[in-house]
Amino acid sequence: METSALTRRSFTGLGLGGAVATASGGVLAQAGPVPSTASDKPAPLTSAPVSQAGLGPRLTLHAIDNFHGTPAAGMVCDLAWREGDTLTPIKTVTTGANGRPAEPLLMDAALRSGHYELLLHVGAYFAARGVSLPSPNFLDRVPIRFRIRDAGQRHHLPVLFTPWGYSYYRGS
Repeated sequence: METSALTRRSFTGLGLGGAVATASGGVLAQAGPVPSTASDKPAPLTSAPVSQAGLGPRLTLHAIDNFHGTPAAGMVCDLAWREGDTLTPIKTVTTGANGRPAEPLLMDAALRSGHYELLLHVGAYFAARGVSLPSPNFLDRVPIRFRIRDAGQRHHLPVLFTPWGYSYYRGS
């Protein structure tokens, strides 16, 4: 049985450019759109990986609008410290074009172990985009409650949402 190595070049001939993953889950190469007259030379990488080395402890957010299939630009979010039923406001942020606030939600000494709540203004977000929804909306303000156990680590909070549902998880 003959085995051949999987390469981006072997996939571009089939019109399957872009990121090519190996069976072990790693990405061999990532490139922009493959021109229809692709030569035997691979296209250059269009972006480099972003290094997270040397970054201190932080809490970051990435809001993703699954209804439109885009980052949630202009989403207002309120971050609060939570003790039982008592919320102590920390800050209000608005996401940029990439669905992320300009700065981490919390960094270094400001990030402490404990309970937090992030309130997403989903109803106002979709209203600002002219989305026709029933009145009242199914979702208006969505509370995301989570706990930081180790304030010495980096914590990333990806949030995916539509007018009817949402999910979130601790990312990397």
